[in-house]
Amino acid sequence: MKLKALLIGLSLAAGFVSLSSAQTVMRNSISITEDSHQGVGLVTFAKEIEKRTNGRYVIKNFYSGALGGERESIESVQLGTQELTLTSTGPVPNFVPEAKILDIPFLFRDKAHARAVLDGPIGQEMLKKFESKGFKALGWAENGVRHMTNSKRSVVMPDDLKGLKMRTMENPIHIAAYKGFGIVPTPMAFPEVFTALQQGTVDGQENPLSVIMAAKFDQVQKYITLTGHVYSPAIWLMNKAAYDKLSPADKQAFLDAAKEGTKANRARVDADDAKGVAELRARGMTVTESIDKAKFVAVLAPVYADFEKQFGKAAIDAIRNYK
Repeated sequence: MKLKALLIGLSLAAGFVSLSSAQTVMRNSISITEDSHQGVGLVTFAKEIEKRTNGRYVIKNFYSGALGGERESIESVQLGTQELTLTSTGPVPNFVPEAKILDIPFLFRDKAHARAVLDGPIGQEMLKKFESKGFKALGWAENGVRHMTNSKRSVVMPDDLKGLKMRTMENPIHIAAYKGFGIVPTPMAFPEVFTALQQGTVDGQENPLSVIMAAKFDQVQKYITLTGHVYSPAIWLMNKAAYDKLSPADKQAFLDAAKEGTKANRARVDADDAKGVAELRARGMTVTESIDKAKFVAVLAPVYADFEKQFGKAAIDAIRNYK
């Protein structure tokens, strides 16, 4: 009997140990493939979380819209049915309207300028706007500089865009700008885009080179123009209630993991940008590398006037002129 009681006691003790060291599994997602600039960020983030919390937190990654498109994933994080997502800012203004300003076309000079703005006071202040909406924004990452593709014709001048049916993100700033170009914008979740291009529901789309290559849009698009019309940030979002439950040390671990994920993500964007043109040419696309950006900007003058009314000229200039 004593031996049996001892064994029961040891079994119970072991049970308490396993419970006390139980892992917490959290889900994270992106709408594109694992082998992409966002996928690299997701994998790095998960490894860093496991390392920094000694395995107490485990991140399960989902790719290619397995948990829904970006808007659905943001909604799930807001509701708490999913803990984390890495998303472009495309659908973000539907949740945090203040973020719309970042999507103004030709706002940033280049990636270095955009990264400096996001990592500096303007970007860090913007992250705080997410907290009242049910999110903890862990930091900025990168989707990349957006370029236009289509199946109809080479785009060299703004007039070449007129009448093209273009898939756009579910983003009011993008839609307003593309209407200014004479494009027929068609908002659509990313997982639907390849099929829509394949079936001719839309003529084209616009995305960074990283996305165009990862999604294999060259299979359903003939022409690409390096318009560089929008710098597209990405953002690490976490359900605020889930974040608030963490210890101070674990909160810092999640913030630091996001920083490491962003480093890996931005490095991949740079690598994709460096090789993208040659790779897409090799895949059969016709590439227009240079445009007269001043002409494209001039066409958008009426749209910019509306943006200045909406956001204030001072706020736009603060971003444009940031050094």
